[in-house]
Amino acid sequence: MKKVVSGSEAVAEAVRMCKPGVIAVYPITPQTHIVEGLAKMVADGKVDAEMIRVESEHSAMAACIGAQATGVRAYTATASQGLALMHEMLFVASGTRLPIVMTVANRALSGPLNIWNDQQDSFASRDAGWIQLYVENAQEAFDTQIQAFKIAEQTRTPIMVCLDGFVISHTYEPVKFLTQEEVDKFLPPYKPEVTLNPSKPVTMGPVGLPKDYMSFKKQQQDALEGALETIKSINKEYAGLSGRSYGNGLIEKVGMEGKKHAIVTIGSVTGTIREVAEKMGLGIIRIRSFRPFPTEDIRKACEGLESIGVIEKDISLGANGALYDEVKAALYSMEKRPKVSGYIAGLGGKDITRKDIEKVLEKIKEGKEGTEWLV
Repeated sequence: MKKVVSGSEAVAEAVRMCKPGVIAVYPITPQTHIVEGLAKMVADGKVDAEMIRVESEHSAMAACIGAQATGVRAYTATASQGLALMHEMLFVASGTRLPIVMTVANRALSGPLNIWNDQQDSFASRDAGWIQLYVENAQEAFDTQIQAFKIAEQTRTPIMVCLDGFVISHTYEPVKFLTQEEVDKFLPPYKPEVTLNPSKPVTMGPVGLPKDYMSFKKQQQDALEGALETIKSINKEYAGLSGRSYGNGLIEKVGMEGKKHAIVTIGSVTGTIREVAEKMGLGIIRIRSFRPFPTEDIRKACEGLESIGVIEKDISLGANGALYDEVKAALYSMEKRPKVSGYIAGLGGKDITRKDIEKVLEKIKEGKEGTEWLV
């Protein structure tokens, strides 16, 4: 069934179909429409979930941690300062290996105060031990949200589905929904091996003594690295169900055959770039999984290229764009690697126009290197 809905409505419908037992909510623009939609679904009896209205985003994540630890599928959504306020609890969730699913409607961080879109918020949380998947449009947001629950539960790792605030969350697009029967077949009920249960007492999240703490972190690293194949396999399985896939699940290559130059993108800006890149003779490499980072897939995609450029809506202040640095590091061991340039764009919702993209693509073809700001 296809409907014209906002990205937020698409996400809320996907979450409803995944049957979370607990939904922890706290409003913040631009994700509020997601949890508002879910609240209405709970009130209307369309989803059998406990809706917990907490006093802050920090408490929202704490509620999800408690619920998931008792064996209940848990969900929340946030953005910007809300995600920043959760920062402490993000590490608790991942370190306790709880497969919580969270939607992040990407929005600029203060200060100065700004409610518009960039990806500073989730990029600032990239080292918290969460899987991070970035979507291009409302259809992918719906599909990825459903995949996220399965990925998280198979890897025992929490996951963020990141969508550009307003650009996707508030824009209306045609979205093809699955049926509840299809989702039930794809996503079985959550049955964790270990839970907090008075009849079978266990301890979760105890003090990690120095001799043990590093082993715990190594287990998390191994789980995230293993998630690369899990994301690929679930993307393939979902494609068999829905007829829709997103590259190999980690990256999507567009028009790369025979090209000598390419632009690396992430998120909704890819839509604008698709209109221009083919005409100018460049391919597109869209990053879908930022954590875990698909190093080997990036290397293979860049084989034979003369130059690439990375455009992103974030800045690691004092260094470069975080995606640019990741891509350069991935290519470092290549015997013959392409020249790499980086372009900081769209911070605080600044428009990225076709003319901006055309200028960037010309610079990539010229073999520019280093970082530039599109101000």
